[in-house]
Amino acid sequence: MSPDPQPQRRGPVDASMTLLNEVMHRPLDPGYAAAAARRAAEGDAPRGRGRTVLLVALAVALGVVTTAATLDLRAPQPAVIEARATLEQEITDRQADADALATRSNELSAEIGALQDEALGGLSDDVLAGLQREGATTGSQAVEGPGVVVTLDDASGGLGGDDTTSANLVQDSDLQRVVNALWSGGAEAVAINGQRLTGLSAIRSAGDAILVDLQPLVPPYHVEAVGDADAMRTALVRTGASDYLRLLSTQYGIQSGVTAQSTLEIPGRPNPTLYFARVPGAPVESDPDPAGDGSSPEAPPLGDVAGTTEERQESVE
Repeated sequence: MSPDPQPQRRGPVDASMTLLNEVMHRPLDPGYAAAAARRAAEGDAPRGRGRTVLLVALAVALGVVTTAATLDLRAPQPAVIEARATLEQEITDRQADADALATRSNELSAEIGALQDEALGGLSDDVLAGLQREGATTGSQAVEGPGVVVTLDDASGGLGGDDTTSANLVQDSDLQRVVNALWSGGAEAVAINGQRLTGLSAIRSAGDAILVDLQPLVPPYHVEAVGDADAMRTALVRTGASDYLRLLSTQYGIQSGVTAQSTLEIPGRPNPTLYFARVPGAPVESDPDPAGDGSSPEAPPLGDVAGTTEERQESVE
């Protein structure tokens, strides 16, 4: 009697396991399997591989074109480079010309001063003293003597770059207020960072920069005044300039200080341009001494200034 045949392995017979049985034993759909067998018999390459190669080639081509276009756009054009070089050279030449003219002006001023001293050497001491007083008043004569120095500086570096606004910077109106207070206190000569102030001087702003007679200044700002130190410090308090400086410090972080100096040297300026002249011996149309007491007229104020911190804030906004 022959042995029983080996039973064949059968999948689950439960109808609920049909889907699982199909996935396990026939994962590929019969239609896909037939199509794959037909392409293999015909010797055709799979379409998926050819499409992938095509996409890769297209991506490489697009990358090359995009890179070339970017490099071409970022590369400086010869015309732009030439124009920039021309402008830079012109700026350098003009700056050199301005420096040369300034040096020549100082040399001529010194020569004029020497010739004037030589021509006036035979005059009396009273006339020479009067000329020196006149030169100090007009600003053409250097002045030396005791006085005060008022220092103003922008908000300290403790403020972040994002928090720093024009309100935290020293403005032209702040310097105007201090200078006017010093003039009212009897200052004989005033200068800001070495720039001598006269009756024709102007303190103005251009953006965030402060100009004195069109000369830009860099903070900190040192306002030097020659004269009676006690009288000028009293004038700072009497005119409210001291309280104003304290408000600037508490609300905007602007640093300030007032110090007395035993000796200050304020340079003179070139002789001012003459707009009026008269023939010697002709009558004078205006009285240079309206008070009749021999005193010189008070220096004119340097423009209107903001009287309160609120006005300063409005001007900033």
